[in-house]
Amino acid sequence: MLEPKKVKYRKQHRRRGAFSGKAQRGAQLAFGKIGLKATSNGEITARQIEAARRAMTRSVARGGKMWIRVFPDIPVTKKAAEVPMGSGKGNPEYWGRVIKAGTVLFEMDGLSEVAAREALRLASHKLPFKTKVVTRITH
Repeated sequence: MLEPKKVKYRKQHRRRGAFSGKAQRGAQLAFGKIGLKATSNGEITARQIEAARRAMTRSVARGGKMWIRVFPDIPVTKKAAEVPMGSGKGNPEYWGRVIKAGTVLFEMDGLSEVAAREALRLASHKLPFKTKVVTRITH
C-alpha cells in the first residue's frame, strides 16, 4: 500500500474546509489517453487506492500502462473504542488524501477504449465518491 517513507510530523490537523470546492490542480489528463475523474468531494484511503488498482490490473490482465495520480500523504488518527474524552490525540490509523471534485485519480494508456473503460468502471466501485471516465480529446 502507498504511504510516505518519512514524515516531519507523525500527526496532522484535520483540514476541515478541504472537503468543499473544485480541484485547482490535477484536473486534466497528463499521461494517458483515458482516466477516472472524481465528480464529488471526499476522502480516499491508501487501502481504497490499492483496491482500485488491483481491480484495474486484474481486469486488463497486465496489459497497457497505468498511472495513479493521487498519493495518500495525510495521517488520519483515531482513538480506540470507548476511550473517554481528553488524554490527547489518537494514534495514526491510516493514510488518506482529500479529493476535490474534478481531480483525476487514475489514467490508462495502451489498451482499447472498451477494455480501459471497463477497468475504470470496476475501479470506480471501490471508491467512496462519484466518478466519471474522461478521455483525451484528439483532433
